[in-house]
Order: sequence, then structure tokens, then C-alpha cells
Amino acid sequence: MKVERILFPTDFSEGALQALPYAVDLAKKYNAKLYVLHVIFDFAKATGIHVPHMSHDELYKDLNQWAMKEIDTCCIEAIRGLPEVEKVVVKGIPYEEIIKFSDKEKIDIIVIGTYGRSGIERFIFGSIAERVVRRAPCAVMTVRIPEHRRK
Repeated sequence: MKVERILFPTDFSEGALQALPYAVDLAKKYNAKLYVLHVIFDFAKATGIHVPHMSHDELYKDLNQWAMKEIDTCCIEAIRGLPEVEKVVVKGIPYEEIIKFSDKEKIDIIVIGTYGRSGIERFIFGSIAERVVRRAPCAVMTVRIPEHRRK
């Protein structure tokens, strides 16, 4: 198996952070480039509702800066020593942007955390990981929070 590009999408949740060591270990093992991707949820695109301009560009700029700092905060220790890491922040619908990025960058494997939601919570929030698994152009490794660590 040839693994040169690994994607670790993160929303900075406990589920995502549970998957980070797997992505880092794979990157080390295969001497692969690791992409850390955060998607800023585009409410207007997801709902089709027009959001008044009200400095929308400025808000996105602020969220982008916050996300880049958050990537550094949550990942800096784990990714230290990796030869190639690229941090990326985009705006859109998370599963769509993850798939689009994977295709564009020719990702070999996506390592994504999952919450293991069920019932009404799953109905309301959906499952980004499930949608990525179904539509990804490459292999996907999902990492669950161990049962004893769930709240």
C-alpha cells in the first residue's frame, strides 16, 4: 500500500482529537504529507437562506484566523517532527469540502473522528464521518471515542 498524502479533518472536538494520533502515526510510518483541514460551516450555503451582508467577509476572516490558531493549539505537539504538514481552513459544508479537498489533493487516506451519535441527536446533527465514508474518493479510517470516555 502506498500512502503519500493523509487528510485529518478536524472540528476541534474530542472525537476529532481522538483521531489525531492515528493520522500522525500513519504520516510517520509512511513518511507521508499530513493535511490538517478545518471547515468553517457556511450557514447560508447549507440552508439556502440569504444572510444580510453585515460584514460577512470580516466574520469569515476572523473565523479563519481563529481556526488557524486552534489548529496550532490542538495539533502542535502531535505534529512536531513530521516532515510535511499543511494546515488548511476552508468555508462550506464540512463533508462536501472534505470530499472536494480529498479529490483535489489526491489524498490516499482520510483519518476522521466520529461521535457515535444515535437516535434524535443523529437525526438533528447528521454524521459528517458517515457521509465522508460513503462519498470519499479514497480510503477512510474512522476513529471513535472509546465508550468509557463518552459523556
